[in-house]
Amino acid sequence: MTLVQPPLAWRLVLASSSPRRRHLLHGLDMPVEITRVDIDETPPPGMPAGEVAEFLAVKKADAWEGELADDQVLITADTTVLLGDDMLLNKPEDAADARRMLALLASREHVVVTGVCLRTNRRSVSFNDRAKVFFRPLDADEIAYYVDRYSPLDKAGAYGVQDWIGYTAVERIEGSFYTVMGLPMHRVYAELKQLAEQKKR
Repeated sequence: MTLVQPPLAWRLVLASSSPRRRHLLHGLDMPVEITRVDIDETPPPGMPAGEVAEFLAVKKADAWEGELADDQVLITADTTVLLGDDMLLNKPEDAADARRMLALLASREHVVVTGVCLRTNRRSVSFNDRAKVFFRPLDADEIAYYVDRYSPLDKAGAYGVQDWIGYTAVERIEGSFYTVMGLPMHRVYAELKQLAEQKKR
């Protein structure tokens, strides 16, 4: 019996310590290699809040010093949370900061922006995708439980939509669930397909 091959034959290199992004990329049925890159994630003064995620994704790709084979694609990403027009909620500094952020998000809508950069040994492309998230009211005990139990200090806006807070607090999402989770898979796949077509030319 002949096995059907996946439509794309890229080998992916994910420069991220996020287990969520790793899990999502494995869903594309392509080999995934994990590497790391460390950068200063402070945005430049005056940069609009909505541009920060894509800026940091590109910065991570530029900082990665490895070499890519012809069939490899480096993937870097960053996720930010925007409250209102210009309030940027990135990763909390500590548990108190996480509780503060969740109190701000309770009963309100916010925008999650995930920026992505894809780089081959020939070219690179970057983009961002946005989703609007609506939170129900949260009381102090619920916020304290979530922060103490799940310690969301590595997550923009101090929450992960895929765990307890997502089950209990998110009323609805306008846009891709995976964008909120940290990687807009529909956009990633479309760009990988485009890179594959460009490679044939």
